Amino acid sequence: MTPQAFIAKWGAADGVPGPAFALNEEQGAQSHFLDLCELLGVPKPGSAEGYKFEEKSKIVGGKTGYADVFMQGVFAWENKAPGKNLDAALKQLLTYSLALANPPILVVSDRLTIRVHTQFTGHPSETHTIGLYELDQPEKLALLRRIWTTPQSFKPRQTSRDITEAAAQSFAQLADSLRQREHAPEKVSHFLTQCVFSFFAEDVGLLPHRMFERLLANKHASAERLTQGLAQLFGTMRSGGLFGVDDIPWFNGGLFKTVDVPPLTTADLKPLREAAALNWSAIDPSIFGTLFERGLDPSKRSQLGAHYTDPATIERIIGPVIRQPLLSKWALVALDIQALQAKSTKKNDKHHRAASARFIGWLQELAAYRALDPACGSGNFLYLALKCLKDIEHHSHLQAADLGLDRQTDLVTGPHNVLGLELNEYAAELARVTVWIGELQWRIDHGHEFKTNPVLEPLDHIECRDALLTWADDKAMEADGPAADVVVGNPPFLGDRKMIRELGEAYTATLRTTYEGRVPGGADLVCYWFDKARTQIAARQLQRAGLVSTNSIRGGANRKVLDAIAKQTRIFAAWSDEPWVNDGAAVRVSLAAFGQNGAPAVLDGTPVLAIAADLTPQAADSSHNLTHAQKLSANAGASFIGTQKNGPFDVAGDVARAWLEQPNPHGKSNALVVRPWANGLAVTRRTEDIWVIDFDKMSESDASLFELPFAHAQIHVKPTRVDLRRDWHRLHWWCHGDPRPALKTALTSVTRQIITPRVSKHRVFAWFSNQVLPDSAVVAITRADDTTFGILHSRF
Repeated sequence: MTPQAFIAKWGAADGVPGPAFALNEEQGAQSHFLDLCELLGVPKPGSAEGYKFEEKSKIVGGKTGYADVFMQGVFAWENKAPGKNLDAALKQLLTYSLALANPPILVVSDRLTIRVHTQFTGHPSETHTIGLYELDQPEKLALLRRIWTTPQSFKPRQTSRDITEAAAQSFAQLADSLRQREHAPEKVSHFLTQCVFSFFAEDVGLLPHRMFERLLANKHASAERLTQGLAQLFGTMRSGGLFGVDDIPWFNGGLFKTVDVPPLTTADLKPLREAAALNWSAIDPSIFGTLFERGLDPSKRSQLGAHYTDPATIERIIGPVIRQPLLSKWALVALDIQALQAKSTKKNDKHHRAASARFIGWLQELAAYRALDPACGSGNFLYLALKCLKDIEHHSHLQAADLGLDRQTDLVTGPHNVLGLELNEYAAELARVTVWIGELQWRIDHGHEFKTNPVLEPLDHIECRDALLTWADDKAMEADGPAADVVVGNPPFLGDRKMIRELGEAYTATLRTTYEGRVPGGADLVCYWFDKARTQIAARQLQRAGLVSTNSIRGGANRKVLDAIAKQTRIFAAWSDEPWVNDGAAVRVSLAAFGQNGAPAVLDGTPVLAIAADLTPQAADSSHNLTHAQKLSANAGASFIGTQKNGPFDVAGDVARAWLEQPNPHGKSNALVVRPWANGLAVTRRTEDIWVIDFDKMSESDASLFELPFAHAQIHVKPTRVDLRRDWHRLHWWCHGDPRPALKTALTSVTRQIITPRVSKHRVFAWFSNQVLPDSAVVAITRADDTTFGILHSRF
């Protein structure tokens, strides 16, 4: 068939309809498609498996729908009669999409127009429109032909992540500009967060006629007038109503409760206009909050270009804690419904009504379900928890429809299902926006209308407060958390020493006193969240928890928290040592899920009989559980953590060796206070020829007699100790923070020592001379015999 013949048959040239123009939707759908295949020279339906007319699909709500044409893994196609609403046709296809395994291309056509919509995972959606009377153009025919021949060519080059990163960068520049004019950081952050959401709302059609972009693009208005215009627009979004001639929905939700636009300059308008050109509908909520928090929070600006945690990694927590238990529960509900429906002989008899009631009860359970992130940051766990709940509900609607139940009015899951606690107000506000955007995107992707009156549910349940402590009448006590079914999240990582430095000595002391007897005094901050979850599970206030911690939780003081968890409840899923991103830095972490779950235990992706408190497989014989191992008295005093320098005491090897040749006033060699040094890299890679000055616990007058090393310490170490809180570190500035005299005494009795890194994915050991001073990053074993070395390398 030639293009001219196709156009003449299906069009209405010069007002004269062709022979097929008046066919209704049902009559014309298949013949139009077959003619199009002939025109394009592509295979017709039925020529290959998975390529057919009228692919049956269950629509959410109980009706059976049919995609007019379907090619598995490639496209779904919906044909309408001329003049029908193609936007409605696309929404119809979207409701089929999940049941059809989400084909990446959706095509809608009223025979006069063909629209190709892309929905490649992780990429913004794009639309290509071809009119009937353009089909005599070779480039238009080539575009349509690519649907069959090279469907991947429709995948946009730019990813949703690219767009999100570009948006965060542009807003970071604007935030800098506004703060340089001494606007309050909170005011700047709130205004820019309102702009972020407004750009998104505009690109998904909630703000009509691109009004936000048109307002910014008005180059005839002064910066002052545009500042006023933005304030008026935000005020209208708060309550709904007319803005000029446009009717604005009532947004509510708290985001526009306070409108305080900082005075803008002409220079500020440029990055806002550039941001307006981005496709905000494609923002990736799984990383949105993290990136924008880095851009808007001055303390995190340096992390803007750093990595962020991949959503697939967070799924290792969401999956076993939320998704799998709820899907297992739904499977049982579905069996009940199936059994009741099998007894039903007609619509609305008692068995059918009982099946419907069982399904409504399940939906009520989902509506009441609460997932709490008690250190939610900017909301990536909250978004992925919400998406998980909505996916589960959607899945259950499809299966209920397949079992013959009728449609419910709307989805019951939404932002009310996720709760959060966060100290940082930048992050808390971004967490709310992340959840709102994630909810709206999910509804778009699944063909659901937006909620109105209001558009945004209030998110006061994402609170800006301390999750661990609260005060009443100046007395500290453990903070209560919101009631929830599960806890998921990534609490802050702060080691024992950093807690005092970053949280303050008074707060740290209060925290340890409040949780005394539950969390060991030297434990990392993250352990307090683990213990709170344990106590809530024990009190039946919580079903399950899944949390991320530093991988050091598997040993030392930290592991006592996991010991209590393993004793009182059950660790049912864990990843013992995984890469993670914390405040922009790559770290190694452990992920642990514990509480009520009857599923088989899974460790590092592999089923195991049970998981021990050190996140290793536990054998049936509990005597093989290494967490129950006891110290051997024969090994007392055999291993030591190296010295904690707390200052730049290290020097290059050639400098140190030169000092050894120089005399001192008392005639003693500098070799007594300058020694080769070893950290973890000296074990896992190679020695870097670094030496260290170590006066042990000498008095200042004795140390000063070692002239060159003492002078070096005066210049390089003393300035770093002036403002320290600890008296020992400040007053004994020439000494290491913890010189470990017992280690040095033990080293005098051997000629060599075994050193192993404290933090390492693999346990490795290496021999070093007894003259080498170990760093605090390693453990020194002060034994020189080959038997000990062999045992340390062996497996039981």
